[in-house]
Amino acid sequence: MASKAQRAPLSLRLATNAFVVVWLVIAAFPFIWTLWGSFKVELDFFSIADWTNSLFGVNTLETYGNRFTLSGYEGAWVQEEFWRAFINTGIVCFFVVCTSLTIGTLGGYALSRSGYRYTFWLLLAALIFRAMPPITLVAGYLLPFFEWNLWGRLSTTVIVLVAINQPFTLWMLHSFFQSIPKELDESAKVDGCTQFQAFRNVIIPVMWPGVITTGLFSFLLAYNDFAVTSMLLSDDNRTMVPKIAAFLGTTYTEGNVMFAVAAAVSATVPLFILVMVFQRQIVSGLTAGAVKG
Repeated sequence: MASKAQRAPLSLRLATNAFVVVWLVIAAFPFIWTLWGSFKVELDFFSIADWTNSLFGVNTLETYGNRFTLSGYEGAWVQEEFWRAFINTGIVCFFVVCTSLTIGTLGGYALSRSGYRYTFWLLLAALIFRAMPPITLVAGYLLPFFEWNLWGRLSTTVIVLVAINQPFTLWMLHSFFQSIPKELDESAKVDGCTQFQAFRNVIIPVMWPGVITTGLFSFLLAYNDFAVTSMLLSDDNRTMVPKIAAFLGTTYTEGNVMFAVAAAVSATVPLFILVMVFQRQIVSGLTAGAVKG
């Protein structure tokens, strides 16, 4: 049991707890407010005359006979077929994560165990490539994609996203492999393992949290991408983020804001669930990558 000298003063604990609660409320407010507004009509959620309409749903009650409505979700998912964008996003993210992790784990492990001087220059080149704006890189792909009739396909988008995000994956996994002592490889080889067997049977199980953490970041980069997917995919083959932007319309076309609000909530919920499921692996992975053994 902690002694009185080790205990923090009551006022400090109360102030700390109050700060955490206030911070959580401020951080969660945008999503909670958007979630609440997704069940209203546009005249309520974006009411200029009286902001309390967004709380009590006055116009929603007049229109649908209830203070809450699913019209935004029905319009987005059924009328505008947002489910197609949801499936397209899942396909793109799955192949981006699998490809990036496969190349990243093999490349990161090889570079972390390499004693050649070119290792540093390869990592530096990858970092410079990642620092370039994605929009400039995509522009270079457009001409061959049009000539070879590859524009507008999900497979093309996967290739470009992997090329853009691979340097980040390589650097992150390289740092994780660097934190694992090389003595583990040597011990596995003494027991009769080849280099690849040592990598698969000894190193990967040790750094599994790092792989999950890197995979999650790679997933988020592909999931939230707008510039690449909007330039490489046609209107009928969009992923979720460009589809949400399309709901807002342009200066030439009228959009439906509530479709965008409902779709934004729908796109955020899977991310929240994913982070909650893998939170322990994320924390342990980040901790492992920050400490070099």
